[in-house]
Formats: sequence, C-alpha cells, structure tokens
Amino acid sequence: MKSAALGFRAHSGWTALVALSVTKGVPQVLARQRLHLVDPFTYKLRQPYHTAEKMPLDEARASIAGVETQAKRLAYHAIHELQESLQAQGYQLTRCGVVTASGRPLPSLPQILASHAIIHTADGELFRRALLHASHRCGLANATAKERELLSESSRILRLKPDVLTRRIADLGRPLGAPWTQDEKFASLVAWLALASPSSALTRTSPDKG
Repeated sequence: MKSAALGFRAHSGWTALVALSVTKGVPQVLARQRLHLVDPFTYKLRQPYHTAEKMPLDEARASIAGVETQAKRLAYHAIHELQESLQAQGYQLTRCGVVTASGRPLPSLPQILASHAIIHTADGELFRRALLHASHRCGLANATAKERELLSESSRILRLKPDVLTRRIADLGRPLGAPWTQDEKFASLVAWLALASPSSALTRTSPDKG
C-alpha cells in the first residue's frame, strides 16, 4: 500500500485540503476538497473570537470552546472518511501537513479579546489547531510549516530550487482544473513536505497535550 499525506491551508471556518502521494519523486493529487469546519457556515461561527469580543469572559470562553469542539469533530469525520476512501484505492494516509501563521504564540483570552489584530490571528489559529487535533486522532504524524517559510523549507527538504518547485506545484493542478488557487498549491506543498520530512521532524502528540 502506498503512503499518502494530507495538506491543509486553513482560513476562518474552512480549509483547503489536498491528499497527495509521491512515486519516484513525482507527486500525484489523490483528492482535493474545500472543507467547512463549522455548521452552519455563518459569520458567527466562522469568526469565533470576533463573535466573543463583546461577551462576558466566561460566556466568551464557552462560545469559543464550542466552536473549536465542532471544528475538531467535523475535521475528524472528513479525515476519517478520506482515510477509508483512499485505503480502498490502495493508499494509506500516514502524515499530515498544516500551513501555519508566522505570528507569536497567543496571549491569554482577555488579552486576545482586547486586540482586534490578535483576534484575527486567534480565529485562524483555532481552526489550524482543530485540524492538527483531528489528524492526530486519525493516527497521522503531523508536520507544520510557517507560510512565509514554506517554499524555502520545502525547497531544502525536497532538494528542488524554489522556482522549479513553484512550477511543479502549479503544473500539478492543471489536469484537475479550478480551483487551483494559492490555497490548493500551499496545501499540496505542505503535504509533499510532510511525506518527505524525516520521522524525527514530525509531531505525534495531540496539540492539546503539547
């Protein structure tokens, strides 16, 4: 059975998802989805920290936790379903890559809610954290890469020049048609990076446990 990896580039309430396998250095897209991580797909749920901004602190904490619980559940079911589908095609999902933000660790909740700029960051971080939690629950080893470092890190690990790598990823989506935006390209690249990374560089613990 061939190994495969998932790649995610998340936004508030949804993520681009690409499943990738690599044979003799040649990547192949096995699946491509735009996965909603909240239901219903409303502003209130897609922007949990924005929604909680004017709430009393205890109510805000509970509201945010509820959205994250739902995001973890939806992500888990989507990944698990994809695992079963790919296994039937002869592929085993073993790894997961997530594109992360370039910012610093988040402060405490009161500090987050006091800063509109940090609220934006926190919204995205919640959904990335949910994806990492769900992939761990499905038995996948996780790789992460900061968005601003993704190309250079992938170039180093894959031993391909950045311009060559960029072209390879762009060409990868041509047979599939739209959408093949920056979201799908980055998701593909981080999945490829996850497959190529040494086992020692991967995380096998839940982000909730450190």
